[in-house]
Amino acid sequence: MIDTILLTAARVFTFKDGARLTNASGFFFERDGRLFLVTSKHVVFDEPSGHYPDRLDIELHTNVNNMALSTWFSLPLYRDGKGTWRQGIDAAGSVDVAVIEIERDKLPATTVYRAFTPHHLEHTLDQVAVGTSLLIVGFPLGFHDTLHHMPVVRHAVVASSFGLRFQGEGYFLTDARTHRGTSGAPVVMRMAGAEPEHGDLPWTLLGVHSAVLDVGTRDLGVDEALGLNCAWYADILLTLTEH
Repeated sequence: MIDTILLTAARVFTFKDGARLTNASGFFFERDGRLFLVTSKHVVFDEPSGHYPDRLDIELHTNVNNMALSTWFSLPLYRDGKGTWRQGIDAAGSVDVAVIEIERDKLPATTVYRAFTPHHLEHTLDQVAVGTSLLIVGFPLGFHDTLHHMPVVRHAVVASSFGLRFQGEGYFLTDARTHRGTSGAPVVMRMAGAEPEHGDLPWTLLGVHSAVLDVGTRDLGVDEALGLNCAWYADILLTLTEH
């Protein structure tokens, strides 16, 4: 038995001119019959660090009866000189979320995955209390089950008022131990009772993990890290996946 939430996440590698650059996390989102990979925007383009990959590779399971079998699937980040990903902005500026549409007919016919849909989003923002238990599903430092190619989950809690944009930005805070490579991971909350439209995925998608939040005045030799993280509200996916 495999918990379906583990099949929503995909290991991501970035490449430039054939050379591998970084590893990250991503997940699948489906809307109106179209399939998307969701990750952090800084995974596909990050000017401050000079990170400009031209391709992503994601790992896919290819046999429902043998999860040790997988393959890599490439997603070009540029076509005819234009970026293939979608990113958004809001009143505070750029949102650190990107989506790339996947051409479903080019996927291996036996691909095994689960995808979130608009039904999995939280539409009533005042129903998520501070301290609510969450999971972050991803590949910290690239770590994963190397035999079955599965992600790992980290426990988290909501650490700021959900629905109240932290410091005016389009994210909320989580309290969790995370690492590089978790960027782009889904931040989810277990549903009390799943509806038929949720299928076999009884989870609410609350956010997209972006980065660790640190304090610029922290004394690195004295003060330990806060352990707080930015999670961009997942409802941005409704805008990014419109036709």
